[in-house]
Amino acid sequence: MWTWFFRLASPPHFYALAGKLSSWLLIPALALLAIGAWGGLVLAPPDYQQGDAFRIIYVHVPSAYLSMMIYVTMALAGAIGLIWRIKIAHAVAASCAPIGASFTFAALVTGAVWGKPMWGTYWEWDPRLTSELILLFLYFGYMGLRGAFEDLNQADRASAILAVAGVANVPIIHFSVVWWASLHQGPTLSKLEAPSISGDMLWPLLTMILAFTLFFLGILAMRVRGEVLAREFQARWAQDVLRSATPEGAN
Repeated sequence: MWTWFFRLASPPHFYALAGKLSSWLLIPALALLAIGAWGGLVLAPPDYQQGDAFRIIYVHVPSAYLSMMIYVTMALAGAIGLIWRIKIAHAVAASCAPIGASFTFAALVTGAVWGKPMWGTYWEWDPRLTSELILLFLYFGYMGLRGAFEDLNQADRASAILAVAGVANVPIIHFSVVWWASLHQGPTLSKLEAPSISGDMLWPLLTMILAFTLFFLGILAMRVRGEVLAREFQARWAQDVLRSATPEGAN
């Protein structure tokens, strides 16, 4: 097991593996995205209270879920980089940040669009909304902190510490609708014994969550390849990759 773990930390091995994973993940992600969108936007019946407005959950819920999952992934990668000094882990964390910020922004925007007809306003300083906004600021802070250091090792350490510290916000987001009085809808999928959603609405949602997750992993694999190559550009293997990607005759 440990041999596999340290082999995975090898930049050329990880670069090659990420290249294979990107296509393996993105193709089924796009297929599931089409199936889930058709099921949610066409096949699922209107909600008895919200009508067709509820259909925004097929983008909002996967985006909100991934906004938290990606941050946890970023924090874990940062912690691994700090503890074991594995550069690949820092590359993974750095690659997660812009993707996570994008999904967090999507969650906030779709939540605002849904909130206008349901609450009569695009924004309330609700515990769930406010903690999700803080998550977006944490992503921005992580990326800004990385950019503030010229030395890559210092940037890795400082941003990893911020990521690990900020992970405390994730359970606050998740449990905010339970801990405090909230306008936001309560738990739905987490009640596995009796989800608060009918089956014909549930399966497209689960399909979209899986599609978004595979899409994230595929995009992450692509971004990590670029991050690793940028970090290792002076290594012989990286030079070979760059030469093979350069068209013949180009300077």
